[in-house]
Amino acid sequence: MQTVKIKIVCYILTAAATALLTGCGKGGMAGYKNDWMYPQDIGSVYVEMFDSGGFRRGYEFKLTDAICKRIEAQTPYKIVSDRDVADSVLSGTVTVSSGVLAGDRYTGRALEQEALIQVRLTWKNLKTGQLMLDNEEVYASASYSGKLGQSIDSSGAAALNKAAQKVVERMETPW
Repeated sequence: MQTVKIKIVCYILTAAATALLTGCGKGGMAGYKNDWMYPQDIGSVYVEMFDSGGFRRGYEFKLTDAICKRIEAQTPYKIVSDRDVADSVLSGTVTVSSGVLAGDRYTGRALEQEALIQVRLTWKNLKTGQLMLDNEEVYASASYSGKLGQSIDSSGAAALNKAAQKVVERMETPW
């Protein structure tokens, strides 16, 4: 009888240990890894001036500046001004447009509008020639109201900052 109790306790402990080690769900800890968020073979990034894909000018300068600042602040990479010494190159286009979110039902005038930012980007590893981001798209938006004295320029700056954040997030190693 004593031996049976010991065997049952051993089976229970083995089952509990197996459940703890494998985790829940299919594959246990599948999909998780203890690794760097960014590719480690890159140390520096040359950010080309983004092209403007629309009629609104000036946004390409602001986006390029915002991306450079975020890369310096949030990644292990250094921004370099010489393409020949860079490990990678980030380039792309930015398109700014606007849309109407809400309108006056009697006059048809826009009450609330939205600045829409579309960024198409490419990130190339110059050491290997590999495209790490190939023609990927990032979208961001911010709303504004002319009735409150706001303009597309003020909301466009907010949307550009959101887009820059998303670009830097895309630079992370995929899970």
